[in-house]
Amino acid sequence: MINFPANKIRTALLQRKLKVILSKPFIGLLLTGWGFSHALMAQSADGWRASSQTIEKLSKEKPEINYYEEKVPPYNLPDVLTAVNRKKITTATRWMNLRRPEILELFRENVHGRVPATPYQTSFRVINLDTTAINGTATFKQVAITIIAEGQSLIIHLNLFTPNNAGQPVPTFLLINNRGLANMDQSRKVKSEFWPVEEGIARGYGMAVFNNADVDPDNFDEFKNGVHGLLDKLPRTGDAWGTIAAWAWGASRCLDYLVTDRDIAGDKVAVVGHSRGGKTALWAGAEDTRFAMVISSCSGNLGSSIARRHYGETIRKTNAGFPHWFSSNLKKFNDNENALPVDMHMLLALTAPRALYISCAGEDLWADPYGSYLALYHAVPVFNLLGAKSTIAIVMPSFNKQTLSGKVGFHIRDGIHNMVLEDWKKFMDFADAIFGRKL
Repeated sequence: MINFPANKIRTALLQRKLKVILSKPFIGLLLTGWGFSHALMAQSADGWRASSQTIEKLSKEKPEINYYEEKVPPYNLPDVLTAVNRKKITTATRWMNLRRPEILELFRENVHGRVPATPYQTSFRVINLDTTAINGTATFKQVAITIIAEGQSLIIHLNLFTPNNAGQPVPTFLLINNRGLANMDQSRKVKSEFWPVEEGIARGYGMAVFNNADVDPDNFDEFKNGVHGLLDKLPRTGDAWGTIAAWAWGASRCLDYLVTDRDIAGDKVAVVGHSRGGKTALWAGAEDTRFAMVISSCSGNLGSSIARRHYGETIRKTNAGFPHWFSSNLKKFNDNENALPVDMHMLLALTAPRALYISCAGEDLWADPYGSYLALYHAVPVFNLLGAKSTIAIVMPSFNKQTLSGKVGFHIRDGIHNMVLEDWKKFMDFADAIFGRKL
């Protein structure tokens, strides 16, 4: 365990940021009995910070929620490169063989739960085909992915558009859609920035999507329906999988199809999600290393932001409002985040050495943009250890200043909790860089 800020941050502040601190306006630097506070990273005038108007507005709406940096409690952040046996991880082999598996197990045991061992069979069938979609520029396929277990079945409907002029298999974005069917309209009569198919096709990407409700309902039904009803063994244990783990499993079943489609570059599939879908994308990428890229938008607590900060969304609030999302073991950490043996920088690190992109919105303090940047900062050492050399600045970038370094990317845009075309354009810029395409 390391006190936050970690020694690396504290040293960098002293050695590299002293002139900034002395010469520029800054916020978030609080002297406490234990050193620089979590509030940081002395954010200079050049870096993003939540506006006082937004803080005051949100605090009035939900006075029980903390939106003030000065109220973030002291915490210890688990060292991502120190194993449970307290030995430092100094090689890629030790990470892959020891630390990564034990972090996965800690998340399964305490956060997401475990996928049941119930055997199942999967089949694919193209049920709709249009080779002249989007004014002849794309081919549309709707694929029925059927899961059969113990005489029962479940169907995931995958919508897929691919560019007609590609001439070769294309990298593809797979969106976990948590916003309803209107956001994945196959006719394209209804267009949504949440899934901007036309822009993706114009950039030469495949655009795939499935509705999370096909896999599991987003409500607490005592896990009787969806894939839980299909695969669960009773009685459920404390580490039985939650709905987010089920959606992540569904993303992998979609990938099972995508790697068979000759129009898709199966080794260049990015899983994308927003909010609860962003939490899902991160877990899908952790559990399934076939995903070449993981993109998480505004995923907040138990997604991309540090849970120990107790800022915005908290574990207690999540468990109370959405008791089906995670394993029941997570309830042990209500108002007890420091006892959690993991935090979300460790979840982000599970993507390494593959590509990882985090996006946030400036008015979305519920999802703690700053906590997300901190998590990414603390995950980067794992990317570097594995040879995916990446560097992000100690000061969080300001609005719309995209950070692209090695295998990691980040941006924060102005606006509310959403995923819009502006975000997607940056996702595609990142994918261009990762997959060696022309910007």
